[in-house]
Amino acid sequence: MTKLDGKSLDIKEQNIAQLKELFPQIFSEGRIDLEKLANELGDFVDDEDERYNFTWNGKQNAKKIAQTPSTGTLRPCKEESKNWDTTENLYIEGDNLEVLKLLQKSYHKKVKMIYIDPPYNTGKDFVYKDNFKDNIKNYLEVTGQVDEEGNKLSVNADTNGRYHSDWLSMMYPRLKLARNLLKDDGVIFISIDDNEVANLRKLCDEIFGEDNFVGQLVWKKKYIGGKHAKHFVDLHEYVLVFSKNIYELPELLMERPSNELEKFSLEDEYVQERGKHYIRPLKSNLGKRETLIYPIEMPDGTRIKTQWMVAKNTFQELVEDGRIIFKQKRDGTYNVYRKYYANDGAGKVKVPTLIDNVSNADAKVEIKNLFEIKEGREIPFENPKPTKLLNYFLVPSANQTDIILDFFSGSATTAHAVMQLNAQDKGNRKYICVQIPEPTDERSEAYKAGYKNICEIGKERIRRAGEKIVNSEELKVKSDELDIGFKVFKLDSSNIKEWDSDFENLEQNLVDAIDNIKADRSSQDLLYEILLKYGLDLTLPIQELEIENKTVYNIGYGALVVCLDDEITISVVEKITEFIKEQVVYDEEKKKRHSKVVFKDGSFKDSVVKTNAIQVLKQADIDEVVSV
Repeated sequence: MTKLDGKSLDIKEQNIAQLKELFPQIFSEGRIDLEKLANELGDFVDDEDERYNFTWNGKQNAKKIAQTPSTGTLRPCKEESKNWDTTENLYIEGDNLEVLKLLQKSYHKKVKMIYIDPPYNTGKDFVYKDNFKDNIKNYLEVTGQVDEEGNKLSVNADTNGRYHSDWLSMMYPRLKLARNLLKDDGVIFISIDDNEVANLRKLCDEIFGEDNFVGQLVWKKKYIGGKHAKHFVDLHEYVLVFSKNIYELPELLMERPSNELEKFSLEDEYVQERGKHYIRPLKSNLGKRETLIYPIEMPDGTRIKTQWMVAKNTFQELVEDGRIIFKQKRDGTYNVYRKYYANDGAGKVKVPTLIDNVSNADAKVEIKNLFEIKEGREIPFENPKPTKLLNYFLVPSANQTDIILDFFSGSATTAHAVMQLNAQDKGNRKYICVQIPEPTDERSEAYKAGYKNICEIGKERIRRAGEKIVNSEELKVKSDELDIGFKVFKLDSSNIKEWDSDFENLEQNLVDAIDNIKADRSSQDLLYEILLKYGLDLTLPIQELEIENKTVYNIGYGALVVCLDDEITISVVEKITEFIKEQVVYDEEKKKRHSKVVFKDGSFKDSVVKTNAIQVLKQADIDEVVSV
């Protein structure tokens, strides 16, 4: 029986494996021959002493942090969740660096869109103090509000000598890990202001590739202000947009403004399918292009040869599809027009880079209404983003079944916006929100109202927003048609003692396997850690079975079967085996059943049962039997 590896995805090993696939010839005795790699890259290698390079103090350490596997886990918290058994949404409390590492196996290339609103490095931001040696310990100290010396958390003050460097070192590993989670046609939107927009652009050029730059949006966040401005009145922020692979990214389209939709006023026999339409002349006024010059026969048999807006073969397709109309003029001659239908792409336009129809005041109104805050009282968030802004990003980039990730969740606007959009178009988008439980100021209204950290406010916002959406007269959506729930998970050290050891000595067996599970951890804690290590979706439905008074978890119709009880007998193992045979089809080609079975290492009644259990499961040609 093999032991399950406790580490998250090893990014370094994954990169080496990809290099082996591309350039097997550069490896010698298990190591990379850099000279051979340079030869393979040919003219792409820059051997000049001086070259363009973006670097800062601490960059190498930031790269190491990105590649260091996490030994932590995510512990389920049902009591703070909503609709635990049915929801496919996640709300994760924890340092987003460690959480992103833990999600690498389960959500690799599964996320369609990422939106983040990170600290802007204004000199007043909460600090993410990454620790190369033990970031889980560091996180637990941070959430206790003091470090190991008893010092309180501080901000990244602009008097700090490494002001920009510290911010870049914080952002680098998080963006690096986030990129791994994006689908090939995925896209990331990052809010930022003047303080770090230049550095962020260079950072993203390096991580995502400058060819994958999609655009730099300008958000006009307010319409008045400047009372205390020294020079210019600050009315805007930026949103940097990068793709995972620009060649895979589809067009980003949005609905036409309502005033433009007025021109879709004509109806024909296709109105039910295509909606109303408008027409435009097919004749071209552009510069001369020979491929667009050809004769078209009019209804009276005459032929007009001129330059048209489309090629000849395209014109024939438009005719056959009912998209061409001939209109007779007073003199008896004809004009040729093309029809553009509202439901057929013409109702959408490419997204402009200027966002000027939504302000940050909208966000404050939304939160005041949700939390029923009286006029004149402060809202529990600083600078929240409005859902209308998120909608601007969601609509063109996330289809109805996509996963959206926000790992600087803050006020949980992303979760709110996803639920709202799903209600509007009957979609089933899922969100993953990650937020460090940053303590609220003891003098704040939020703290006085009982919210001790930002996560508590964020979760309450999602609860209230979901209920408001399903009770909306305008949206008219039923509660069973919309997922307004969320599963809460909290970052913690591993449930398994040896997995919780220093990452450099992870293979060392530090404790007796009989009691390697921490005393304060439940079977549910351990179950979800196993899902993470196997790279399974944390929202997968889990069937709970009872076999001879032992709890057995069935995940993915027998793909993974887990039993974490003690005193397991051979009879229990035999019945688990029979259950798997019923659930999992035998693979004739590979001569096995693709099922994994997991037990606790010390769960068997005795060593004889353990030995026999392995044989029973092997005889059923089960793919893998492991212990934790």
